[in-house]
Amino acid sequence: MARELSGNKCRICRREGQKLFLKGQKCATEKCPFARRPTPPGMRGKKRPPKPSYYALQLREKQKTKRMYGMQEKQFRRFYDLATKSRGITGRMLLQLLERRLDNVIYRALFAFSRNQARQYVLHGYVAIHGRKVNIPSYIVREGEEIQIKQNDKFKKMVKENMEANAKDRSVPDWLTVDKSALAVKIVRMPTKEEIGIPVNEQFIVELYSK
Repeated sequence: MARELSGNKCRICRREGQKLFLKGQKCATEKCPFARRPTPPGMRGKKRPPKPSYYALQLREKQKTKRMYGMQEKQFRRFYDLATKSRGITGRMLLQLLERRLDNVIYRALFAFSRNQARQYVLHGYVAIHGRKVNIPSYIVREGEEIQIKQNDKFKKMVKENMEANAKDRSVPDWLTVDKSALAVKIVRMPTKEEIGIPVNEQFIVELYSK
């Protein structure tokens, strides 16, 4: 897990100026610290922060995306390098690769409240692809692969309860199909930019790394 995500996650949202949904259900309630205090850390008493430079905007987009998916700089750069070698627009390919991370798919399938919780499922060996255990959160899923929760009945019951709770605030994207009874999710196709739906200007990230 990224070291910078091990501390106060709400401060990260405040620093980026928007909710990154790092704490699951709490982010959708009135208890969310960002909703009560949306100002950046360290800006107490300042009514208006200074206007950011163009470089600062690029950096913030990269940092925001990296933190949203819970990645360190080295790993995030590796995904960017993969995107540059892929056919298609680099920025969109980067977002698609990030969405295809195994931990993110578990999160998108509503099995977990947050990507951090989904990452724990994978690291602890609770996830299998075509019946074979995979414990690498950054594994990039492929079209046609089926991911399933493999654990005892008590754990599966908890995951089903998670799904019911998550369904109130989120929905499963169309590029995934979920079998609720079997706790399985299948990749039916690659996600589009519109389906990813995260508030990120990916072109800023490309410009930053292209310097």
